[in-house]
Amino acid sequence: MTLWKNDGNAAVNGDNWIFNLPTTATETDEYAPLSPEDEQLVTRVHQRLIQEVDLKAVEKLGAQRGREAVEAATRSLVVESAPALYGERKELIIKRVVDDAVGLGPLEPLVHDPSISEVMVNSPDEVYFERDGIIYLSALRFRDKDHILLVVDRIIAPLGRRVDEASPYVDARLQDGSRVNIIIPPLVPRSPVVTIRKFRPDKYNMQDLVANNTFSQQLADFLRACVQLRLNIVVSGGAGTGKTTVLNALSQYIPERERIITIEDPIELKLQQRHVISAEARPANIEGRNEVTQRDLLRNALRMRPDRIIVGEVRGPEAFDMMQAMNTGHEGSLTTVHANSPRDAIARIENMVLMSGFDLPSRAIREQMASAFHVIIQLSRFADGSRRIVAVNEVVGMEELTVTMQELFKFHTTSIEADGRITGSLEPTGIMPTFAERFSQAGIALETIIPTMGRWS
Repeated sequence: MTLWKNDGNAAVNGDNWIFNLPTTATETDEYAPLSPEDEQLVTRVHQRLIQEVDLKAVEKLGAQRGREAVEAATRSLVVESAPALYGERKELIIKRVVDDAVGLGPLEPLVHDPSISEVMVNSPDEVYFERDGIIYLSALRFRDKDHILLVVDRIIAPLGRRVDEASPYVDARLQDGSRVNIIIPPLVPRSPVVTIRKFRPDKYNMQDLVANNTFSQQLADFLRACVQLRLNIVVSGGAGTGKTTVLNALSQYIPERERIITIEDPIELKLQQRHVISAEARPANIEGRNEVTQRDLLRNALRMRPDRIIVGEVRGPEAFDMMQAMNTGHEGSLTTVHANSPRDAIARIENMVLMSGFDLPSRAIREQMASAFHVIIQLSRFADGSRRIVAVNEVVGMEELTVTMQELFKFHTTSIEADGRITGSLEPTGIMPTFAERFSQAGIALETIIPTMGRWS
């Protein structure tokens, strides 16, 4: 992960490389620190607004009309409190008060910027955001910890959730599909911490991923054939590498006539087919009851006559049931796993199966994996913030106690530009996949998809 500060062009990543990529601030000066005089004015106007306007009634007007009503009331209060105030300074004061009253306070410009993928609040004076894989330290500030908690309450209250000493953290999906995680003291002693992973309504399709060099056209054509020929595919990668984006893009190749059931926690996929049933896991309530896990949903999905099952991310004992489904007639299923290499993905899934409660020997688990999985796509985030596919492996079978794989595609770095940009390409290795016969039976010649200059024979 590369960490950038808005007040400079230097960045240091885990390898201690220093890049001089230009930084661009999303927020304007509207949330730069105010003068003490203006901060006091904002506080006074906000307190009067709470006393004189029924904000609960305003909420019933809807987001747009409610904001307009609060803005009109705030404007009148500012005129009364500071009649000499005018121009940009006046509008800035009004916006601050309105955002605190009916919005998300200092987070407003970040949550509404479509180029930003994540927002992270570490403390009142540490607000970060991620754009294009790079983390920036924002100029935005909260007044204090209570100000953060005010915004937290506004985020989770409509969800029927709470965060307090009895329930000091919460993970939830917002109404727009974004994911939010909140954790408060004493679990994090310094300050409440808020992490928002924003939902993108315009999910990338395969053509977009080819255009931004995540995929090569060769690989896109190859994976299209894999999906249509009902190979089971695992998308592997670290946090924030784009696993869900790739999974969503792969799903576009599933034929329209098939019945698809997706299982997620929380829902993120945005499939384009009509015959899609989306199921979402449910956390336990405050009393610790009524939890519905991904495993529960997966078991139920098998009774719903699915043609394909897509598990957004396999994290626990549902891995066993997913493999059973792949091995018992539900070929063409897709999932993702948090892992740093194809070999790591196999090891992690084995550990998850061991969590399922079945006392299975390692050999039996690995044999199940070797027959269930056909292709593992590995993603990585590079030091310049770009996300790319770095390998495509075929799961071949078993050799003694080891699941064997062979690399079909591999990323080769060609150069690191002066500005830190990494260039390279994903190339076929020339190894013939063992499932090539399935391509031939479907009338697809691999050489027409991936010219290999005779390397596949």
